[in-house]
Amino acid sequence: MSEARKKAYIARFERVLDHIERHLHEPLDAEQLAGLAHFSRFHFQRQFADFVGVGVARYILLMRLKHASYQLAFQPARRIIDIALEAAFENPESFTRAFRSAFGQSPSQFRRAPDWPAWHERYVFRIPERKMDVKVEIVTVEPIRIAVLEHRGPVTTLNASVARFIEWRKASLLSPVDRCRTFGLAWDNPDTTPPEQFRFDICGEIEGELPVNTQGVIEKLIPGGRCARVRHVGAHDRMGDSIYPLYRQWLPGSGEELRDFPLYFHYLNLLPDTPAGELLTDIYLPLR
Repeated sequence: MSEARKKAYIARFERVLDHIERHLHEPLDAEQLAGLAHFSRFHFQRQFADFVGVGVARYILLMRLKHASYQLAFQPARRIIDIALEAAFENPESFTRAFRSAFGQSPSQFRRAPDWPAWHERYVFRIPERKMDVKVEIVTVEPIRIAVLEHRGPVTTLNASVARFIEWRKASLLSPVDRCRTFGLAWDNPDTTPPEQFRFDICGEIEGELPVNTQGVIEKLIPGGRCARVRHVGAHDRMGDSIYPLYRQWLPGSGEELRDFPLYFHYLNLLPDTPAGELLTDIYLPLR
């Protein structure tokens, strides 16, 4: 297969994955998706499984359960029956069976004590890295005081740290999400860093002084200065699709030099309130 044909083939499946991500709460069937990719239904089923690593029906189920998982973990007041219905299940019983089969925990067990490492194992697909042309802006940012929970350890346990930061944020009222920005500082690349050495800071813009707290949240500063900025549209676990072109394509030919501060993210909207396909994240690369 020529490079141009391979690129076109991959683009057809990327179109399908984007459609699934944006329409999770609507009816999705293989015939409709096959038409979107311009394949016959028979060939689409097999080719989708070869491309992703699981069949299309299984992939859709896992994506719906993924969004439901975030609601269970991060929206404790939301009723399980409402989460089940939004995830396209007819009743809580069928939702519970599917959830337990996928993750080894019932929805209520997951809500109480999520097994995030086992959960992550279900979301290892073989989708190739997306080749993207990114739009880079050079901007100047002002210093930002932030409250930080330092996650140290495997990326598979990052969501447990996120839950602890959310707990602090709701209890302290020092970084209300409706008027304070949310950030993430990416000290390491999870694709190249040993799991036990991975570092990521979960951050919220802060108002007032930060007292000692049981969650271990501390104060830091995002320094002001010049940055290259790229907007990523879509799921956070596909952020590499926007980050790698920034480093590999734009930076070498830009004439710019990096500042001694990590790449960081400004989350313009957040899970689970926002569907993964509608997430907007500004990626900042600090420059000299």
